[in-house]
Amino acid sequence: MATDRARHDWVDMAKGLSIFLVVTMYCAASVGEDTGQTGFLHWTIAFAMPFRMPEFFLLSGLFLSQVIDRPWKAYLDRRVVHYAYFYALWAVIHIVFKEALLARDVGGAVSSLAWAVVEPYGVLWFIYTLAVFGLVSKILHEIKAPAWAVLAVAAVLQMASIHTGSYLIDQSAEYFIYFYAGAVFAPQLFRLAAWSTNRVLPALAVLAVWAMVNAALVFSPGFRMDPVHIQMGWGALPGIHLLLALAGAAAICMITALLTRVRAMDWLRWLGSKSLVVYVAFVLPMGVARTVLLAIGLDEPNLLSLITMAVAIVAPLVLWWITQKTGLGKFLFERPAWAHLPGTRQRVKLAPAE
Repeated sequence: MATDRARHDWVDMAKGLSIFLVVTMYCAASVGEDTGQTGFLHWTIAFAMPFRMPEFFLLSGLFLSQVIDRPWKAYLDRRVVHYAYFYALWAVIHIVFKEALLARDVGGAVSSLAWAVVEPYGVLWFIYTLAVFGLVSKILHEIKAPAWAVLAVAAVLQMASIHTGSYLIDQSAEYFIYFYAGAVFAPQLFRLAAWSTNRVLPALAVLAVWAMVNAALVFSPGFRMDPVHIQMGWGALPGIHLLLALAGAAAICMITALLTRVRAMDWLRWLGSKSLVVYVAFVLPMGVARTVLLAIGLDEPNLLSLITMAVAIVAPLVLWWITQKTGLGKFLFERPAWAHLPGTRQRVKLAPAE
């Protein structure tokens, strides 16, 4: 049991670090857009750009092999309906709050609600895409598609830099390789994490080399950064980008495996266990905090970004805590019975699916 706990602790640590980087990116970009300035968080996000989202998808695929053989109904409930429910719920909340209430654009809100069915809405695109990836993976499994062939096609799609105008198609082509690689290479990733915890100095040496290579390719000729957009240097080239993303994802697994040895970092493991709670709910408090801080005259980008980021991460966790203590609003983070397929598990909290 202790071994299983340690085996999963680094995964939660990695999810905690991933959600931290995601919120950091959105905070830095939104503050940059409002102030026209860049801060040190922009440089942090630039370094993490190759692996920030690939790591999130890779982690989401890690336990796919444990559920892929389940009957269709049980699988769909866990890997498709699970994400579809929270996507639909929070898309409605975001759209109604931002467009109907704040912008007073009821017509625009209705249009956004309709489009959200076929095109992922805002930051929630990740949740939508996970449901799609879960469905596609099950179909590929049922038709017995060779894993190597799927990986090859997915890699080609990623390197093709597809831009159709459809966010769903473009993001699926960009990120499916990482989700599927997480499922296929899960045993190797768990072994890598175990090796890192048992061989600390060699692991640190490997990570040092990776960090230097990653930085060199990100900040190489061609690198550009403004308050809102970041363009990598040579790391953006097809093939190199893919390799950097996979290497970065593996490095995050190693880093978080090492962090499980540091008791003071247990907060990151806990944050990772609530990563989707933060993901679905951080945008609204982030926007409110940034607006209030700018209104009172705080426009120094570093301090503004840090405070906004802290609010964006803490506020969803406070809301989750309130729902747990009062029993009110639990549907925000737990699927009610009616949101399950008949005959499947009766309640699943908002946590990464197995």
